[in-house]
Amino acid sequence: MESGALISLGLYFALMLAIGVYAWRKSTSDVSGYMLGGRQLGPAVTALSAGASDMSGWLMLGLPGAMFASGLSAAWIGLGLVVGAWLNYLIVAPRLRVYTEVANDAITIPDYLGERFADRSHLLRVIASLVIVVFFTLYTASGMVAGGKLFDSAFGFDYALGLWVTAGVVLAYTLFGGFLAVSLTDFVQGCIMFVALVVVPVVAMINVGGPAETSALVRSVDPARFDLLAGTSVIGIVSALAWGLGYFGQPHIIVRFMAIRSVRDLPTARRIGMSWMIVSLVGALATGLTGLAYATANGLSVGDPETIFILLSDILFDPLVTGFLLAAILAAVMSTISSQLLVSSSSLTEDFYRMFLRRDAPQTELVLVGRLAVLAVALAAIGLAYNPENNVLGLVANAWAGFGAAFGPLVILSLTWKRMTRNGALAGMITGAAVVLFWIFAPVLPSGAALTTVLYEMVPGFILSFLAIVAVSLMGRAPAGEVAETFDAVEARLAEARSPAT
Repeated sequence: MESGALISLGLYFALMLAIGVYAWRKSTSDVSGYMLGGRQLGPAVTALSAGASDMSGWLMLGLPGAMFASGLSAAWIGLGLVVGAWLNYLIVAPRLRVYTEVANDAITIPDYLGERFADRSHLLRVIASLVIVVFFTLYTASGMVAGGKLFDSAFGFDYALGLWVTAGVVLAYTLFGGFLAVSLTDFVQGCIMFVALVVVPVVAMINVGGPAETSALVRSVDPARFDLLAGTSVIGIVSALAWGLGYFGQPHIIVRFMAIRSVRDLPTARRIGMSWMIVSLVGALATGLTGLAYATANGLSVGDPETIFILLSDILFDPLVTGFLLAAILAAVMSTISSQLLVSSSSLTEDFYRMFLRRDAPQTELVLVGRLAVLAVALAAIGLAYNPENNVLGLVANAWAGFGAAFGPLVILSLTWKRMTRNGALAGMITGAAVVLFWIFAPVLPSGAALTTVLYEMVPGFILSFLAIVAVSLMGRAPAGEVAETFDAVEARLAEARSPAT
């Protein structure tokens, strides 16, 4: 890789650090500013921050690779994600924004759950926090592995060096700039990803002779590459679409809804976010197909389909542009890492330190603890990521399902069903997590394989979690007093927000 690409990458890192310095000077004087940016995010930053922190390297590497290998049948996951994200904006976003402010200004998901059900035992809050910290430490490690491998495959650098560079830059702007830095860098990273996913497939298509020639080349490899149903089944399609259910339970995504400056800004955020997501997903899918056409036309051997974006970036563009395009992959990886670090830090600070150790800690102390928690989680993730073959990282592939099943029904019902109880919430969270783990690891099939080989674990986990919440809640006493009054206050605020502005 030529020095021009390294120059572009260096400029990208410098920009991320500059944003971190700006955010450090702007909004880190108190814990609400450090953890939620003072609830002052605009709709564009909210939308692109949520999108960039969501997609990770899967958008730039995994989805194009799946399209390269199997064709349009890989698009079902994208369709499920679009529907899930849209419903997340409609159902969860406005209610969570209002509820977390009305419920004693809750700034973390466990904090919200504790306030929502007036859980004086703090059991719900502690279990939710443990799930977040453990899974996000593993999730963060996977992102760092992706950064290390990118430097290894694209630049020929040592894996460990790439790991430390990726982790170091993310850690620097997250540690000092907090939520505002994470959100602003996510916005910039989202813009970079958007441009890259439009430019790469368009240039590749032009290079092979246009849309008609691209289609002909793909069909010459396998006509079924344009068949949405090729190589799949009803269960396979259901499993792919079920990825969309995960949105309702992803703490690093829904926390953006808590930080937007007003619930009235959410329709604008939804339009921006969904437009960004649809164009980016179409671009990722097109990268896979145009990459297959280019490889076929030029006799290019592609050992790993997930590297097709990197290969096209390297071959088709000037080194300075190549560096920018590779920065898009790092942007996808880093935006997710930073979001997960901050959510984990928030839980450690608010739901453990302040709750059990220093209830009356001053704001400056809580911000310091938050920064130390970011550092601690990052170091733990680096330790896990140091050996890319460490099998503990296999758990991360299922974290989306784990969060979606444990928190998805819990978040939806807690925001929309007044009759839900604390015990119902506990039952749903534990059931969702347990079913997902059983589905992944229990060798119950005749061949000794796990059920995840048949049906994506999100489906049974989400359904059984939902049923557990309803059943256990109905067996208990209906919430009254403070819990019922807060729910009614939220509904009144939402009704007011939906009314025409005066």
